[in-house]
Amino acid sequence: MRDFHQLKVWGKAHRLTLAIYKGTAPFPRSEFYDLRRQLRHAAASIPANIAEGCGRSGTAELARFLHIAMGSASELEYHLLLARDRQLLAKADYERLAGGVIEIKRMLTSLMQKLSAEKS
Repeated sequence: MRDFHQLKVWGKAHRLTLAIYKGTAPFPRSEFYDLRRQLRHAAASIPANIAEGCGRSGTAELARFLHIAMGSASELEYHLLLARDRQLLAKADYERLAGGVIEIKRMLTSLMQKLSAEKS
């Protein structure tokens, strides 16, 4: 079992989730249960899966949940693009949030590679 608080990628994912909540707050009411909910769910799934993986026993379980977190990050990346194209997010906000997702995906990839090397 690992302490997820100690992982930099978890901290970045948590801060990105908070930024997504803030960035989607002004969405029109018609989007509250559609795109806004999907953005928030995908964002929160990233740190939640990292935390869950850390609570499991063994490297293989952690790696599995990191892969799930990566899927959530890709989903979030698409939903941000959709929000931008629907003009729900300003270009600057989109670039900042999407940049955060890309950074998290890189960090997840690096951590998964490290775990794979430890296993070998």
